[in-house]
Amino acid sequence: AQLTAIQQTKKAPESWYLALLGFAEHFRTSSPPKIRLCVHCLQAVFQFKPPQRVEARTHLQLGSVLYHHTKNSDLARSHLEKAIAQFEDVKFEAASLLSELYCQQNLVDSAKPLLRKAIQISQQTPYWHCRLLFQLAQLHTLEKDLVSACDLLGVGAEYARVVGSEYTRLLFLYSIHTENTRKLQEVHPLLTLCGQIVENWQGNPIQKESLRVFFLVLQVTHYLDAGQVKSVKPCLKQLQQCIQTISTLHDDEILPSNPADLFHWLPKEHMCVLVYLVTVMHSMQAGYLEKAQKYTDKALMQLEKLKMLDCSPILSSFQVILLEHIIMCRLVTGHKATALQEISQVCQLCQQSPRLFSNHAAQLHTLLGLYCISVNCMDNAEAQFTTALRLTTHQELWTFIVTNLASVYIREGNRHQELYSLLERINPDHNFPVSSHCLRAAAFYIRGLLSFFQGRYNEAKRFLRETLKMSNAEDLNRLTACSLVLLGHIFYVLGNHRESNNMVVPAMQLASKIPDMSVQLWSSALLKDLNKACGNTMDAHEAAQMHQNFSQQLLQDHIAACSLPEHNLISWTDGPPPVQIQAQNGPTTSLASLL
Repeated sequence: AQLTAIQQTKKAPESWYLALLGFAEHFRTSSPPKIRLCVHCLQAVFQFKPPQRVEARTHLQLGSVLYHHTKNSDLARSHLEKAIAQFEDVKFEAASLLSELYCQQNLVDSAKPLLRKAIQISQQTPYWHCRLLFQLAQLHTLEKDLVSACDLLGVGAEYARVVGSEYTRLLFLYSIHTENTRKLQEVHPLLTLCGQIVENWQGNPIQKESLRVFFLVLQVTHYLDAGQVKSVKPCLKQLQQCIQTISTLHDDEILPSNPADLFHWLPKEHMCVLVYLVTVMHSMQAGYLEKAQKYTDKALMQLEKLKMLDCSPILSSFQVILLEHIIMCRLVTGHKATALQEISQVCQLCQQSPRLFSNHAAQLHTLLGLYCISVNCMDNAEAQFTTALRLTTHQELWTFIVTNLASVYIREGNRHQELYSLLERINPDHNFPVSSHCLRAAAFYIRGLLSFFQGRYNEAKRFLRETLKMSNAEDLNRLTACSLVLLGHIFYVLGNHRESNNMVVPAMQLASKIPDMSVQLWSSALLKDLNKACGNTMDAHEAAQMHQNFSQQLLQDHIAACSLPEHNLISWTDGPPPVQIQAQNGPTTSLASLL
């Protein structure tokens, strides 16, 4: 009936178009969104044989809705390609969206010439010229061609200066620093200079706070990459205060007069999720696992709301990174079954996007390797870590994987040649491959663990004291707890019960605070033996009861995890994630996108 009424509005040629757009937007923003009806309304526009500009705009809108809200990428691509052939106010947006779609499908070689052509003809349209330059630089970054990426960002910074946009110029300059400076000692002075420029800049309050968020996110992530969990706290606190300030400002309070200033590096709502994300990263490294859980829950809740109206690939990337961190938390806190189900969730997300899988395949296999260690499947753990090493070129991740693989070889006890080869590549005393304080401290711990198993106790104590020194300097609580309990075990073996107790008691207290189930299990076993040896019967009985409780919790969780159909993922070491896993006596569970 509504469409019949629309057809009768012959005297007002635009009325039917505006009405159909209104219907389409209503259906798109409904809760939940009614995308099928939205698409039908937009498709109905073509039946009225609209003017070329309206036709081009409708192709763009249909392509955007199909790309963001459906899996019909071929139809989205068809509409966007038709829009590109039309008017300039449409073709740039269509080119931008189409290049995103190509990247999602791992067709980077199709996206680059499309963006280059759009950049050549967009110089009189500052907003789109800047955005397209950013996108092309991003593609070169994905291909590890940082020289080309920085060249494009430099072109963008100069263009922004010429058109009088200091705000967008700073965005380009920040991005250059992000891509071109990997060593922490090079990053700090550059970030300090950028921070001073932002603080002295007089402009739109929204833009200024947006730049401050960008600057502070760079600072925080560089500290975290360097494993400096304590040093980052002042920057992280500033970032959290800054996002609270920006959330109270209204985007339409002051509209920029310069078109180039209309460019945003992230919407305000996405910034909030990003701040939650870096807070989770910090909490995970520091060993504040309950805090990590709290902020993960908040971030995932906000992501679900955003994804109802916006299926931007960056939201899926945020979701995957959040899940990667909370999975590690679950494994530490003794929730292996939940961790395995969340690994399956990451598989589902990666299945929906080849680009997302390409970016996170190594991390996914690393998580499976950590899960395998937790359920004592050492052969599978080795296979998962070996696969992850093959898939990554990221030095920090490579070092993290090698450190965990070394722990597997130590536990197996019969892989001496492979173990020594690995340890030589992550020697913390010289030529350590990355500048991460945290990873270097972990490498000392691995050396201490090996020396303990080999009965070289003095050497083990030297390595572990170095770990404690480094972990205490940056509040790396979990490494501190692990080092204390291992030192306690060494002193117990050596018969020094008092010194052993001085190590194990704080280890148990710290492990309870994290909470780390494995260290609590280890500490309670040592406390039981220590108190028994010292004749403290009541304390020995209490420790034995604690040990029994921890053992039962871990055993029940172990059985629950291994009985899940997703447990079969430990055998997956090649290709994309498995499409599905057949549940036992139940329905099929589906196992199914960054800047």
